[in-house]
Amino acid sequence: MSSPLHDDTALRAPTVAFDNSYARLPPQFFADQVPTPVAAPQLIKFNEVLARELGLDVEALKQNAAAIFSGNELLPGSQPIAMAYAGHQFGNFVPQLGDGRAILLGEVKDCHGRRRDIQLKGPGPTPFSRRGDGRAALGPVLREYIVSEAMHALGIPTTRALAAVTTGEPVYREEVLPGAIFTRVAASHIRVGTFQFFAARGDTDSLKIMADYVIGRHYPDIGDRANPYLALLEAVADRQAALIARWLHVGFIHGVMNTDNMTVSGETIDFGPCAFMDAYDPATVFSSIDRNGRYAYANQPAIGQWNLARLGETLIPLIDPSVDTAIELANVVIKAYGERFQTYWLAGMRAKIGLLNEEEGDLELIQSLLAAMQQQGADFTLTFRRLAALAAGKEVTDFAAAFNDPQAAAPWLERWRERLARDPRTPAARAAAMRKVNPAFIPRNHRIEQAIETAVEDGDFSLFEALLKVLAAPYEDQPAFAPYAEPPLPAERVLQTFCGT
Repeated sequence: MSSPLHDDTALRAPTVAFDNSYARLPPQFFADQVPTPVAAPQLIKFNEVLARELGLDVEALKQNAAAIFSGNELLPGSQPIAMAYAGHQFGNFVPQLGDGRAILLGEVKDCHGRRRDIQLKGPGPTPFSRRGDGRAALGPVLREYIVSEAMHALGIPTTRALAAVTTGEPVYREEVLPGAIFTRVAASHIRVGTFQFFAARGDTDSLKIMADYVIGRHYPDIGDRANPYLALLEAVADRQAALIARWLHVGFIHGVMNTDNMTVSGETIDFGPCAFMDAYDPATVFSSIDRNGRYAYANQPAIGQWNLARLGETLIPLIDPSVDTAIELANVVIKAYGERFQTYWLAGMRAKIGLLNEEEGDLELIQSLLAAMQQQGADFTLTFRRLAALAAGKEVTDFAAAFNDPQAAAPWLERWRERLARDPRTPAARAAAMRKVNPAFIPRNHRIEQAIETAVEDGDFSLFEALLKVLAAPYEDQPAFAPYAEPPLPAERVLQTFCGT
C-alpha cells in the first residue's frame, strides 16, 4: 500500500479552483456537513491522470493525499454538503434518502470547461444517514474504483474514481471489516430522486429551481425551447436510452436501478452489487438484494423507462398548467423512449457483429445469435471478441469453442457470412471496427473478488493494481494479461454480489 509523502521541506498547500454552484442553491437542497476525521488514513490509489484533467495540482495533492482524500483536511474553497433526495427502491417510494454516506466537497471546471463534482463516499454520518455510520468498507470501495474506471475505458458514460484511502478504523457489517473512503468525480450527483424529493413535498418552487439548474448545467441548448421542461424530460430520456443500450452491449448489470441511482446527466452511478455477465443469459441477476430479478440484465431497458416515468411525474406542474395536457405530453416522451432504446441497441449490436449498413433482417440475425449463445452457454464477451477475429480471417475453431456444442455455431455463421457479403467494407476494415466495440477484457467478477480478498485479508493490493492496468485498455489484446480475458472456472464463479451499505 502506498502512503502520502512526508518531505516537510517540499510541502506546499494544494490549490483547487472550486466553484460550488450547488452549494449556492437554497438550503432545502442540501445540508452542510464536514467529514468526520478518521484515525490513520493511508493512500491506496490516486488517479493522477484524472486529477490533471480536473486541473488539480497533482504534486501538491500527493504530498498530503491521505489526509485530503479521507476528509481529514479540507482544501481551501471546499464547501462540504450532503445532498437531499428521495427515491423508489425496488419499486417502493422512500420520501427522504439523501447522501447518508457521501459528502460533496465541491465542484471544479476541468480542462475542457466541464463542471465536475468531487465527492467523498464513506466520510462519516450526515443528517441523511438514517441511523447508519456513514462509513464504507474496503471491498466496496475497491469494487467501485475498478468498475467505474473500467466503464470509462470501455467508453461508457460513468462517474470516475479519483482516489481511495483506508481509514485505519473498522466498520461493522455482518463482520468487522477495514474501513475505506472513495473519492468520486461526476458530471453531477443529481438524480431522478432529487426531483422526487421536492415533488413529494409539493414544493413546486424548488422543483422549478432544480429543473432550471439541471438545464443550465447539463442541457444548456434547450433553455430557450418553448417548453424547456418537456425538453428536459426528452433529453434525459435520450441519454438514458443510449446509456442502458451501451450497458447491454458489454453485458453489464447495474444491480440497483433505483430512481436514486439514476442520474439526470446520463452517467452510470453507484457501483454497488453490479457485475458483468460471463455466460449469456438475459435473466442474469448478481445482486443479493434483488431477490425477484427486478433489475436483471434484460429488464434494465424497461426499468429505465419506469424510472423516466417517475421523473416525468415530478415535472407535470412545470410542463403545462393543465395536468391532463402535461400528462399527455410527458407520456409521448416516455413512450418514445422504447424506440430510442431500440435504435441505440440495434445500432450497437450491428457494429458488434460487423455490419455497417442496415437491412431489415438484421434484428432477427442478432437475436438468433443471442438465442444460440444462451442455449449453448457461450461467454458473452469472448463470443463477440472471437467473432471479430473470425471476421479478420482467423479459423472458426476458437469462435465455435465458446459453445457447448461447437457444431451449434455453424448454421448461424453461414447466415452471417451471407449477410457480410452485402457489406461494403474489406475484411480487415470490418475486423478492426469490430475490435473497437467488442472488448477483450471486462471486469470479470471473480477477478474483482480475488483482488478484494487479497486486499482485505492480506493488505496486498497487487491484484487490484493489475486489474486497473489491464482494464485501462479493454479493446487491446494484451498477450501478457491473456488469462484476464478468460471466463471463470466452475470453482471460481461468483454468483452473488453485495451492496456496500
